[in-house]
Amino acid sequence: MKSGSDLKDALVAQALSEGFVSAKICRPWDVPQVPARLQGYVEAGYHGQMGWMEERMHWRGNPAALWPEARSVIMLAESYSPDEDPMAVLGMADRGAVSVYARNKDYHDLVKKRLKRLARWLIAEAGDATRVKVFVDTAPVPEKALGQAAGLGWQGKHSNLVSRDWGNWAFLGSVFTTLELPADDPEPDRCGSCRSCLDSCPTDAFPAPYQVDARRCISYLTIEHKGPVAEELRAKLGNHIYGCDDCLAACPWNKFAVAASDMRYAARAELNAPKLADLVHLDDAEFRTMFSGSPIKRIGRDRFVRNVLYAIGNSGDAALHPHAQTLVADPDPAVADAAVWASARLG
Repeated sequence: MKSGSDLKDALVAQALSEGFVSAKICRPWDVPQVPARLQGYVEAGYHGQMGWMEERMHWRGNPAALWPEARSVIMLAESYSPDEDPMAVLGMADRGAVSVYARNKDYHDLVKKRLKRLARWLIAEAGDATRVKVFVDTAPVPEKALGQAAGLGWQGKHSNLVSRDWGNWAFLGSVFTTLELPADDPEPDRCGSCRSCLDSCPTDAFPAPYQVDARRCISYLTIEHKGPVAEELRAKLGNHIYGCDDCLAACPWNKFAVAASDMRYAARAELNAPKLADLVHLDDAEFRTMFSGSPIKRIGRDRFVRNVLYAIGNSGDAALHPHAQTLVADPDPAVADAAVWASARLG
């Protein structure tokens, strides 16, 4: 059996061979600042309708409580760096902007499969007594804080993890294990005086550096927020119809971005810059078919079409007015409301 350092070296090599761009290690208890930060975030109401953040705050704020037997956390980053300018679509009034990560297969499935293969490898190397648990985004794990503690990168002023080696286009995953593995040094903050991400936000969703008010964040508004979006924010959504990459794309550290190793992250042609007129009339069955295997499917037809109607209203394109008009009596109140608003904007 390999020693701790030899096993760690072999583990990192195996992780890279699986397609991860980086693998680092910390302890579950290496993020003492998280509980207070999370408490302040929820008390300020920045979580909006995401009630699960408050309900599961005990586990999200204390990774050691999530699985007390764990002694090491292997933090991993997987690149999904786009091969084109993600901001180009924002200048196309009749097209919709879909967040880079959602233009093809659901990353949860792809990353989790890689994590499970790595976990099985670790058990085979370290012995059957080794216990592991894998997580990618859906469990109450503070991935970004653990990523910084492990040295993957640091939480930038936009709150996402940034690395000198791969920028900020990366998914995070973790393997909790009962093994005692040598920990890496945490990564210091290297944002300096840069404000590129903060200044790029169309809705001013950053009350201060390192703080995000989800209630104003386009990603939250187009994905998590149920019902109509506040009228004061609709015009600022532009043509974003699912998520937003503005703050990520603005980060200067992306000059070190690493190409995605999995072609399933490459944008599907129909989602690179989709025509709003082709999306606004989707019924539920058509929506489910079009977005099968995509993270977009999770928000459902109604919320998606609501977003498309906001983009139509912001387009300034009179040719799209009839498309909005056809939905003013849609059975879903938020869709009907968005259609009325878009029609008024274009009429």
